[in-house]
Amino acid sequence: MTGRRPRRPVSGVLLLDKPVGWTSNAALQAVKHLYQAAKAGHTGSLDPLASGLLPICLGEATKLSGFLLNADKGYRFTCRLGVTTTTGDAEGEVVAVRPVGPLSRESMEAALRRFVGAIRQIPPMYSALKHNGQPLYKLARKGMEVERAPREVTVRELHLLRLDDEEFECELRCSKGTYVRTLATDLGEILGCGAHVTALRRTVVEPYDAARMVTLESLREWAEQGLAVLDTKLLPSDSAVTQWPAVRSGGGCRLLLTAGPAGAGAARAFPRLGTFVPG
Repeated sequence: MTGRRPRRPVSGVLLLDKPVGWTSNAALQAVKHLYQAAKAGHTGSLDPLASGLLPICLGEATKLSGFLLNADKGYRFTCRLGVTTTTGDAEGEVVAVRPVGPLSRESMEAALRRFVGAIRQIPPMYSALKHNGQPLYKLARKGMEVERAPREVTVRELHLLRLDDEEFECELRCSKGTYVRTLATDLGEILGCGAHVTALRRTVVEPYDAARMVTLESLREWAEQGLAVLDTKLLPSDSAVTQWPAVRSGGGCRLLLTAGPAGAGAARAFPRLGTFVPG
């Protein structure tokens, strides 16, 4: 009988480039296994259709994952015009096909400007939000639809990158809780032809961007060279909260938080030898 693989108390943040087709949890478990980490968590799910930045927190860094959950996000996404689906993306069933009329770059940019700022979105049925304890997507798979209260989110930037006859690509910066699929669906209705997301890539989870992302394939190659090599790919735990002031002390101080919004009155504590200690 073989025992379980030993786990170790490794800490840090890995910026994973999640591949298309993987759930966020499957990607998390793969990273946890490679690092032989005792504790791990991700900082906000990406749909299987989506790729891109998925920060994985290991060890002590998991105590700061909530701040990344609340952080602004950035995406690049591609939409198909003229087709509406049940899920708002290419994984759903087609429910309507409409002609796409002449559409200039100027008219598309004017339509996009209507979504910049504070907007209200009705969450999609195919989402992980819960209704009476049941995830909405499970109800949707049973053919059920329930009323969902609109939620206010903030679109900080929305830029048109490309416009073809029946397809366009955009870059987005937004607050937490923004559904790109809902944005695409609502935009399609304003244009009068419908739309759905065909590709989605997350590029930003503040304060991180895509520059230091690593792939699962690269992680597997580094794992063959040993755990010490893997550990060099981790960012420090406090990289998630670099906007907080640093407090250094020779004593055993810990992370200090005061009442207020997340992160308000917080400081990074470094008791001894410059080692960050989350509270």
